[in-house]
Amino acid sequence: MSASSFPLLTATAVLPAVGAIVTAAVPAARRTAAKWLALLFSLATLALAVVVLVRFDPGGARYQLTESHAWISDFGVRYELGVDGIGVALIALTALLIPFVILAGWHDADPLETSSKRWRPTQGFFALILMVEAMVILSFEATDVFLFYILFEAMLIPMYFLIGGFGDRAHAGTDDRAAAQRSYAAVKFLLYNLAGGLVMLAAVIGLYVVAGSFSLTEITAARASGELSMATDTERLLFLGFFLAFAVKAPLWPLHTWLPNAMGEATAPVAVLITAVVDKVGTFAMLRFCLGLFPEASKWATPVIITLALVSIVYGALLAVGQRDIKRLIAYASISHFGFIILGIFAMTSQGQSGATLYMV
Repeated sequence: MSASSFPLLTATAVLPAVGAIVTAAVPAARRTAAKWLALLFSLATLALAVVVLVRFDPGGARYQLTESHAWISDFGVRYELGVDGIGVALIALTALLIPFVILAGWHDADPLETSSKRWRPTQGFFALILMVEAMVILSFEATDVFLFYILFEAMLIPMYFLIGGFGDRAHAGTDDRAAAQRSYAAVKFLLYNLAGGLVMLAAVIGLYVVAGSFSLTEITAARASGELSMATDTERLLFLGFFLAFAVKAPLWPLHTWLPNAMGEATAPVAVLITAVVDKVGTFAMLRFCLGLFPEASKWATPVIITLALVSIVYGALLAVGQRDIKRLIAYASISHFGFIILGIFAMTSQGQSGATLYMV
């Protein structure tokens, strides 16, 4: 895409963000209007995602519909976007799922008649869903490593409020213990992912020191041409910093323990948002950043990662069998499923990575 053409990727991510702001601004008494606005913005985003999908050429350049603008020049940070085959598929998946999430949660944030103290703002619920959509889509588009990191961390904020502030209505009412459980699940989700993100931040800074750039396309091109080389120990340390954050988000055993709590306390649509949308960012990033930036370190870590993936597959499946709560059952089944995805990614074959991508979708 030329610099003068329409910024399609930006528009696809900005539209739900604008929808979130508009939905949140609807007067408190107009709850139904807020719901319909959120649904319309999600459908408009889906239409733009279809345009992105149609305009993507499978036989063309690796990154297409690219955009690049100066942002924080003093630190070499740019606003760079581009989609590859995996990114465009996951953008389409995200945009397709969000209208269903909104419809499924149509009454999940209606005021509770049993207690005015526990009134939950409908507008905020749907605005947060749209904000998560905007950040996830932009993370699938970002080709600047620092920009991706910011989005990777920022999406935790709306998810925290969706889990902690809008818990399962089946547990709602005057039970303060249920509220405490929701808060615990939300805080655990936030702390686990923030801890992984802090390790990743150190790796992002280290990558800039070594490569002199945050641009994914520049770094991979320099490595392919031999202009940039990394010491073995340096590459492995940087890889581990990125991988740890992605393994928490995915989630991979033994970094998975936040997921059953979060899904058990969230509403059903928010639980879908966690496993079907947000967690995919972790496995997507393994493909784009771990394998793309650190190919040798990825091969070095493969035996351990495959072992952890196999443990996730068996462990998640066995614990899923014993669950009586459907959302916790799906949480443990998802741990098993993500084990298969990570196994495919680090099988280091085109068939395995194609299978992992298909499994993500």
